[in-house]
Amino acid sequence: MALDDTPESSQSPLLEDTVTGAVNHKGLPAKRSTSGGWSSVFFIIGSEVTERSDYYGIEGNLVNYLTGPLGQSTAMAAKNVNIWSGVITLLPLLGAIVADSYIGRYRTIVIASLLYILGNGLANQVCNAFVPQPSRFPTQAKNHVLFPSKFEVIFFFISLYVVAIAEGGHKPCTQAFGADQFDGEDPKERQAKSSYFNWLNFSICIGLSVSRVPLSYVQDNINWVVGFGIPCIMLVVALLLFLAGTNTYRYNVKREENNAFSRISKVFVEAARNWRLGPSSEKAIEEGVQGTLSHQSSPKFKFLNKVLPGPKPSEACTKTCSISEVEEAKAILRLFPIWSTCLIYGLVLAQSSTFFTKQGTTMDRSIGSGFDVPPASLKSFISIAVIFFIPIYDLLFVPIATIFTRNPSGITMLQRIGIGMLLSTISMAIAALVEMKRLRTAQEHGLVDMPNATIPMRIWWLVPQYVLLGLSDVFAFVGLEEFFYDQVLDELRSIGIALFMSILGVGSFLSSFLIYFLEKIIGVARQDSWFSDNLNKAHLDYFYWLLFGLNALGLIAYMHFAKSYIYNRRSIS
Repeated sequence: MALDDTPESSQSPLLEDTVTGAVNHKGLPAKRSTSGGWSSVFFIIGSEVTERSDYYGIEGNLVNYLTGPLGQSTAMAAKNVNIWSGVITLLPLLGAIVADSYIGRYRTIVIASLLYILGNGLANQVCNAFVPQPSRFPTQAKNHVLFPSKFEVIFFFISLYVVAIAEGGHKPCTQAFGADQFDGEDPKERQAKSSYFNWLNFSICIGLSVSRVPLSYVQDNINWVVGFGIPCIMLVVALLLFLAGTNTYRYNVKREENNAFSRISKVFVEAARNWRLGPSSEKAIEEGVQGTLSHQSSPKFKFLNKVLPGPKPSEACTKTCSISEVEEAKAILRLFPIWSTCLIYGLVLAQSSTFFTKQGTTMDRSIGSGFDVPPASLKSFISIAVIFFIPIYDLLFVPIATIFTRNPSGITMLQRIGIGMLLSTISMAIAALVEMKRLRTAQEHGLVDMPNATIPMRIWWLVPQYVLLGLSDVFAFVGLEEFFYDQVLDELRSIGIALFMSILGVGSFLSSFLIYFLEKIIGVARQDSWFSDNLNKAHLDYFYWLLFGLNALGLIAYMHFAKSYIYNRRSIS
């Protein structure tokens, strides 16, 4: 079978129906009419939705498993979950490099799926065989609690990190491989590719909405064996669904003898070695080989020009690089101003799982008689907002915007991201206003010194900030996903998706660091803290206003860099 690393020489002369740079599963030139497109994407989206449901089925209730059957303290369990989640956000960079440089996206997805099944299977075996069950291991004395041995705990964490490794290969490659099914050189398919990212996230949100609650219920109320067993079965279904589309997929061909990651790394290494040399002359640059991107030699990042051959032997460095290799490296560097200014967006998203939830625990959550809304369930409003607004965006907003902009996607990717960042900024302002009202209500009813009392303020006041975050996801989250896929070289698209994912991971780490920093600074200067355990004495409103200000500054910086950004040839700026 021919996959991502098929030599370019295997292609026959291009026909009208042939997709440039792609082959089918037999290694023959891929035909537009019989490969790729939405018919292939159906298998990929189905597989991704099933895999995402499995991941969140584990991640969503992991802290309860660690504090329950494994007997860890709340602090230790939270620390372990945060470390595991952090590793998961960074491993896609490694998985993407392996896929794009060596074994290809298709093979990486299959191998990652098998590892996923292995990790889930091991975790299920821990639940079934190692962790004591009350019915099988009766206690010898009253109030005696049996905890797993150190070996049993280590075995469980091994299974968790097998899942993390699998996630590092599966997520970036699956999303990139799905987008590969559309030809960016064809106007119709280019527009369909933009829609692909919309409907991918739409489908994932539906899958999460349908699966998250039942899985959590099974894990909490039946047993963990079934709770971890169901996701394992779902992974098998996801793999079979992905394999079912093998004959319909388009596979990228390998265009260069050296992979793109090696070429770009070589440029940075040689530039570092020759940092004392003066840059090569303009004449040498003009005489260089024209780059693969749409622009000529970029005036930015001139320090990389030191690796170009000089007009005189004495001016040349020991190992020179071609102009195309230098331009590829510059194209990667141009992404980092956008990446860095979007980190604040990832920081804001991190609040939906932490302080937003803590606010809800203090408010009136009753519905009817005898039922309280779980505070964490309000996060589902983010998914509901995505499910509701994605069709409106794709079917209504884009066609209308196209009339005015003449852009097949309605607006550019950077414009879309900017709108999403603006919405996330507004959501922080609303969150701050709602928190100010909550604190005022607590004061009016004399509940400031009663942290466990229910404040007479309905939990539904929190819904607008969740919905606005969901709407910002429709613009910024999906826009960033498409942008980082589209703006890297064809050979590095999995790495592009991994870069996008790292925004969310680094944003979470920044949130933890900011909270720690503020706690140290304010805790020393004042008696009370912004993050007091008694939320009625805390000042989350100050923290939200700080995030509002940081997000506004980040948006201004983003607009500055976005205005001067030059799209590559696949994009319409």
